[in-house]
Amino acid sequence: QVQLVESGGGSVQPGGSLRLSCAASGGIFSRNAMGWHRQAPGKQRELVATITSGIITNYADSVKGRFTISRDNAKNTMYLQMNSLKPEDTAVYYCHLGIGDRDYWGQGTQVTVSS
Repeated sequence: QVQLVESGGGSVQPGGSLRLSCAASGGIFSRNAMGWHRQAPGKQRELVATITSGIITNYADSVKGRFTISRDNAKNTMYLQMNSLKPEDTAVYYCHLGIGDRDYWGQGTQVTVSS
């Protein structure tokens, strides 16, 4: 059974940094693309960043230059380094894994950016 568990969320001041982790279990996912999405209160879930098995990355315009997605296939873990955080980055961040036509999601981790 595939499971995704996020960690690393919290509260920071504007300009601060956080590093999110997503640990995947229930299989080997080195050949699968993974990504981070977020959902702010009252808004739809949006794509933040993706990373392919070939370590090709893609970012939403709103986070380019501030966030970095990476993965450690040996640990079945994906990361999101978030720097220069802004209040508008406040959201629940979700880890996503696509296998064939199935989507798997983590439970989410809260990120709050506030002074």
